[in-house]
Amino acid sequence: MDNTLKKATFAGGCFWCMVKPFDQWEGIHRVVSGYTGGHVENPTYEDVKTGKTGHYEAVEITYDPTVFSYRDILKIYWQQIDPTDDGGQFQDRGDSYRTAIFYHDTDQKELAEATKQELEQSGKFQKPIVTKIVPAVTFYPAEDYHQDFYKKNETEYKEDRAKSGRDEFIEEVWKN
Repeated sequence: MDNTLKKATFAGGCFWCMVKPFDQWEGIHRVVSGYTGGHVENPTYEDVKTGKTGHYEAVEITYDPTVFSYRDILKIYWQQIDPTDDGGQFQDRGDSYRTAIFYHDTDQKELAEATKQELEQSGKFQKPIVTKIVPAVTFYPAEDYHQDFYKKNETEYKEDRAKSGRDEFIEEVWKN
């Protein structure tokens, strides 16, 4: 990897819905869907969806911090999720769909904690923010058919996203 590039890793529910919001910015080099945070090596989608691996569905973003800052990536992240839901995200329920920020260094940890605190103090949510901020561990890329799903399976992606409730939530909470 180019020495100027960094990684950011986030769990925000279904990874299909977490790629496109990051994928469209200059300075974002790659967004990979995968699994992290669990205890099973080289898990498959079938393994993870059982809820017994400890893994989250997540995205690993490779970005150029001189073009697109980690703070800006965090801003996008927070606006894709319901950070008060500890049972999954929208229609996707279970541990593998929980939210988490996986930090790769002390700067990322501090920024993640600062933005979480800002969100808590904003008054935007009545319930507590439950999104975890934890050290990054091994990230396992998901199967090829999950990569860039929104591009390769546009109709299915749009249908799944439309029925999830995610867009209505984002519109209601972040419309300002």
